[in-house]
Amino acid sequence: MPFSGEIERATIVDRIAAHPLGKTPDEMRGGFRRLVNADAAPEPPDGIKVETDARGLTVRPRRPGPTLIWFHGGGYVFGAPETHLRPAFHLAAHHGLTVHLPRYRLAPEHPWPAQLEDARTATATIDRPIFAGDSAGGHLALVATLDHVRNGGEVAGLMLFSPNTDRSGLNLARARMSETDPVVDDEGDQALARMCFGDMTRDDPQVSPALDDLSGLPRTHIEAGEPEVLLGDALALRDKGAAVDAPITLRVTPGMLHMGQLWSPWWAEARASLDRAVTATLG
Repeated sequence: MPFSGEIERATIVDRIAAHPLGKTPDEMRGGFRRLVNADAAPEPPDGIKVETDARGLTVRPRRPGPTLIWFHGGGYVFGAPETHLRPAFHLAAHHGLTVHLPRYRLAPEHPWPAQLEDARTATATIDRPIFAGDSAGGHLALVATLDHVRNGGEVAGLMLFSPNTDRSGLNLARARMSETDPVVDDEGDQALARMCFGDMTRDDPQVSPALDDLSGLPRTHIEAGEPEVLLGDALALRDKGAAVDAPITLRVTPGMLHMGQLWSPWWAEARASLDRAVTATLG
């Protein structure tokens, strides 16, 4: 039954366990929608409007502020703008951000770089966008930021929530954390990567952007949990950015769940992670 008040981490873990995603892309897409909507379809807070078109969803506060583009997670295989409305609602209602959730093409029907091409389209007409994303969406936000800056654009800030950043095989934490992460494991994550990236080498900077030149990053904040499969990815990105004096910060929160921001209406720690990211990147 839907949540009706504040909840604890264990309640979310139980909900996730009760809604397995399945194995095929169609099963994953349907399973993820059912998981998100098990707590009732997301409804906008008072004063928040949702606009829909073929390009995605835009969440507008009463007084529209800077534009944040949130690329949804889901391993590039599942997920949609509709599944990520809850964190967008929080950012609009509590921080005055206009949040655009692009509808990018999914793998395996559309392998990489289709997702980057769609990210370019989503950002082409926005002046000084803020980029954000969770999981694979964090990967896309990072790659799109570097791409945008190298093509002469300016990015006002970058917020990453448990991003995929390093598939090179050098990250030894993935297998170890798979034993304790209740949301994702390395085997499943690598299977999703094969659907998207195919035969691309895993040390290609577009696959593992932690290996890229990060010197052009704007103010960047990473949120990650412990234990979490992608904790090592977050640490690798922080360390690589620090080595070139990129303005990058990381918060590791014990008990934070992968994609926990989807439960922000009921989970205080999820809301706090969103608030920290705004403060760290936008001041």
